[in-house]
Amino acid sequence: MAKRITRLGGLLAAYQRRDPAARSKLEIFLLYPGVHAVLYHRAAHWLYRHRRFFLARCVSQWSRFWTGIEIHPGATIGHRLVIDHGMGIIIGETAEIGDDCLLYQGVTLGGTGKDKGKRHPTLGDNVLVGSGAKVLGPFRVGDNARIAAGAVVLGEVPPNCTAVGVPARVVRCAGKPVYYADDVDQIHMADPVLEELVAMSQRIEELEREVQKLSQPNDTKERTA
Repeated sequence: MAKRITRLGGLLAAYQRRDPAARSKLEIFLLYPGVHAVLYHRAAHWLYRHRRFFLARCVSQWSRFWTGIEIHPGATIGHRLVIDHGMGIIIGETAEIGDDCLLYQGVTLGGTGKDKGKRHPTLGDNVLVGSGAKVLGPFRVGDNARIAAGAVVLGEVPPNCTAVGVPARVVRCAGKPVYYADDVDQIHMADPVLEELVAMSQRIEELEREVQKLSQPNDTKERTA
């Protein structure tokens, strides 16, 4: 019991650190839907692990009704998860979230419909996912990574990196910008027209050799006659 109270205190303290509008732990505990959603999920996840699947879904649906946050009871959530605002967040069954993560409203940790078994992403520790971002698929988002608002992430994000855009790509790692143009050789680029002309020339040469081979027996017959 004391351990649970300590964890709850850590959760409320995390909200105080991350949300400048939070005035007291009592306010956070009574009025913040993100806190309620996590507490409901702890109960639902316990039921899920003990194969009480129907009851687990009942608890998760009740939580969804009251908070607007949908967390599948099978999802694994670490300590001190902060859900800011929270409305419209969806966390799938096989999703895993590390410690000290921050999710904003409208985030989806979902699947693509193409995978079996592990279908949802894994977030490392201290990951921030901006409002409206979609993280889709069974890959890992590394520790201390940042995903910009509205991004659609379809592949792995390395630790300490920032991903933006649709589809998302990494634009900053360990505080340094990533310039994709630097990786492109704009001098020694292939010329598709030239490649096609070379291929046509080779084909013509092959056809000429075939014609010569076919014409040789006829020439021999004419000389014999």
